[in-house]
Amino acid sequence: MRVIFMGTPDFAVPTLDAIVEAGHEVVLVVSQPDRPAGRGKKLTSPPVIERARALGLPTSQPRAIRSGSFPARVKSLNADAAVVVAYGRILTPELLDAPRHGCINVHASLLPRWRGAAPIQAAILAGDAETGVCTQRMVDELDAGDLFVEKRITLAEDETAGTLHDKLMALGAEAAVETLAQLGQLEPTPQNGVVTFVGKIDKAAGQLDLTRTAAELDRQIRGLSPWPGGFVPTAKGPLKIKVARPAVLQGPPGRILSTEPLVVGCGEGSLEIRHLQAPGKKPMSARDYVNGFRLAAGDPLVEE
Repeated sequence: MRVIFMGTPDFAVPTLDAIVEAGHEVVLVVSQPDRPAGRGKKLTSPPVIERARALGLPTSQPRAIRSGSFPARVKSLNADAAVVVAYGRILTPELLDAPRHGCINVHASLLPRWRGAAPIQAAILAGDAETGVCTQRMVDELDAGDLFVEKRITLAEDETAGTLHDKLMALGAEAAVETLAQLGQLEPTPQNGVVTFVGKIDKAAGQLDLTRTAAELDRQIRGLSPWPGGFVPTAKGPLKIKVARPAVLQGPPGRILSTEPLVVGCGEGSLEIRHLQAPGKKPMSARDYVNGFRLAAGDPLVEE
């Protein structure tokens, strides 16, 4: 098939690779414009563009997709389908209808659960037992299209947003290729179930309230790892909790209940903290943190 590929982050790269390896003709790779990145704010291309260049594919990074020459260029390609993976922009009805079979989106959840911007994090934060990826025929309403292929996965007890991202990234590539192989023969089915939405995640979402239950805090730390990460605010900056798990000790929220291992009381239950990062310091083990700051049972985790 003649395929237009639209995607921006590293999550989309394996799908682009899989489409090329399956023998489809990628007539255009579309991504967001280059952005400043790193401490030097050097203008950097998105991972999808870097990969497309390595594959020798034609690329486009339009600043405007609703006007200018871009809509006409998409129509002129006479594509059979467009595959969209985390492109980051809302497509117009004109663009959705341009390919012969329309636009197919690879979404990192089991729709209609977790429509929106952060489905990977949402699944962990909510304590879902399973999640997955699905391909949908894109429509004018956000993530509301009929479904082609669905692939499920069980979440591990220690699943983080980072590990789940990588698993779903591979599944998404498989789902996209399966969908293209059956396009025109596979009849999509309407979404069925309770619709839930999740918005964008910001840094503030990582702030830990130790009066919440240990189970909730565990999901928050894992669901926001590696970014923005769970943290407890202090006068000197955020104390970042890198790795933790629920523990059975019970005590006052925010108080150290044990130093070997490091266990901190929560609103219900407690958290065993294994790795953390103090303000202005490098990440360290809980033992090094306890020794370095001379902490003892009964002390507050952070200065009051």
